[in-house]
Amino acid sequence: MSKLLPFARRARPVAPDHAAGTLRPSSSEKFISIEGIARRYPAPGGKTTTIFENLWLPMRRGEFVCMIGHSGCGKTTVLNILAGLEAPSEGVVIVDGQAIAGTSLDRAVIFQGHALLPWRSVLGNVAYAVSSRWRKASKAEVDARARKAIATVGLAGSEHKRPSELSGGMKQRVGIARALSIEPKILLMDEPFSALDALTRGTLQDEVRRICVETGQTVFMITHDVDEAIYLADRIVLMTNGPEAKVAEIVENPLPKDRDRAQLHHAPGYYALRNHLIDFLVTRSRTMRDAMPEGYDPRHPPVVRPSLSEADAAIAAGPPAKRA
Repeated sequence: MSKLLPFARRARPVAPDHAAGTLRPSSSEKFISIEGIARRYPAPGGKTTTIFENLWLPMRRGEFVCMIGHSGCGKTTVLNILAGLEAPSEGVVIVDGQAIAGTSLDRAVIFQGHALLPWRSVLGNVAYAVSSRWRKASKAEVDARARKAIATVGLAGSEHKRPSELSGGMKQRVGIARALSIEPKILLMDEPFSALDALTRGTLQDEVRRICVETGQTVFMITHDVDEAIYLADRIVLMTNGPEAKVAEIVENPLPKDRDRAQLHHAPGYYALRNHLIDFLVTRSRTMRDAMPEGYDPRHPPVVRPSLSEADAAIAAGPPAKRA
């Protein structure tokens, strides 16, 4: 019988403390390398619609990356290509030294919908994924791995409930447990919290953040929610409007790894980061599609860390001194 292993704790590389400005990641840091991919679809009249082309993006092992952009810029298509559910029209995606050629249990996807099997219990849904990953494992080992994943997302005691007995947030927790149970190299998340109420959404964001920090899980997530990206991501990829979308910038998140949701807006750099992202979505995502800045190189998209805003500077300075 194979030995039952705990969830792997992957080493997270410590990124250097960059100064404000434009940066370029070292090629030695690449764990995922998206290299010149394009996606085109047939259009009426024998024409072709290009969703994006010549897209390059490196990711480090253990990094949490969020991609933001307006609908139609190809975010979900990029995620599907990473998952092996779609093939790029051009280019290649390399993960841990291997080119992606179809789906693999090294990559787990959490979709907007939980996609649970309604006739299986919580334990049965997660165990199904475990048994697919370790086909020769005994039933006892499969159950042990599944129960560990279920406990990790805070559902211990609900193993025998059916999806019809669960709330929306609990169903999504099962989806997260199912993805984590196979110990993927990459966790792919397609707006998994978008259909949840604000309170449940925040709770699950906290759980995902905790799990990923503790395990060093590599994550690629797409979202429309700026605050979600700020809270979860190490880096935020900004896509110009589609069609013919491009990676406009890769924004380094200056906030500390240990993030307290209640105090996040007091952290130096928070307002500069948020204002930068909002400004991009409101204005620059459209203008940059039509005219990229001089010197733009799609092979090396600009990597930026926003400078401190006046609000950030006031936080850093501390409370004003009391008058005598």
